[in-house]
Amino acid sequence: MIGLLASIFLFLIIAFRTNRNITGNQIVHIWLFTIAFQCTFDVFVEIKYDGYWYFDKEIEWIDLLPHLFIIPPVNMMFLNWYPFKSSMYLKGLYIFLWVIGILIYESLTLLPQPFGYFNYGWWKLSYAAVLDPFLFIFLLLFYKFICKLEKASS
Repeated sequence: MIGLLASIFLFLIIAFRTNRNITGNQIVHIWLFTIAFQCTFDVFVEIKYDGYWYFDKEIEWIDLLPHLFIIPPVNMMFLNWYPFKSSMYLKGLYIFLWVIGILIYESLTLLPQPFGYFNYGWWKLSYAAVLDPFLFIFLLLFYKFICKLEKASS
């Protein structure tokens, strides 16, 4: 629980204090998209197939905290600092470094409680390593879609 609460506090502070590029409307879209996408994924991998879980295998209210307050601000930070006007090489390097950071963080969440709050069933860190770049690319596509919609409505 200590690790979860410290992460929430730290990620929220960093995401909102450093935000210079993402509008309020985009933040709401990213936040809701992230929650919906993660909850949809977790219904299958976490609940149906016991791939991983937060705290205990049982569904509890506390499981909402990572869904609501960990991944959305991380996605905000990722998008806020993304090098949109850089070369494909730098964009790829940026995604690669974020995946490394996410994998390190996920490893820390696997520590025993009170610092860790995440547990693996059959899921492995290597699965996340393969999946995370695609999730970041999907997030980027969604963000570009939001920007296109905003531009069209102006």
